[in-house]
Amino acid sequence: MAQPKVVILRGTWLIAGMKTKSVVLVDPEILGGTPCFAGTRVPARILFEYLEGGDSLDEFLADFPTVSRAQAVALLTEASERLALAPA
Repeated sequence: MAQPKVVILRGTWLIAGMKTKSVVLVDPEILGGTPCFAGTRVPARILFEYLEGGDSLDEFLADFPTVSRAQAVALLTEASERLALAPA
């Protein structure tokens, strides 16, 4: 399966048209350019790792208080919408 296209625009990242630029940012000065929740040093992938491991959103937010519930929900919503549009 082909990897999604990643486009970097002025320190923000978009994956195949995702509207996450206000939620997830890529900045070479923050964790070497790892995609992080905006305004934090929390890699976005950590949210997915928590959920995959059976932890709840509330547990993630308690462990990473710099990430807002709105940011986490926005990322999950956008990912869900993009998956729904992906060819089967």
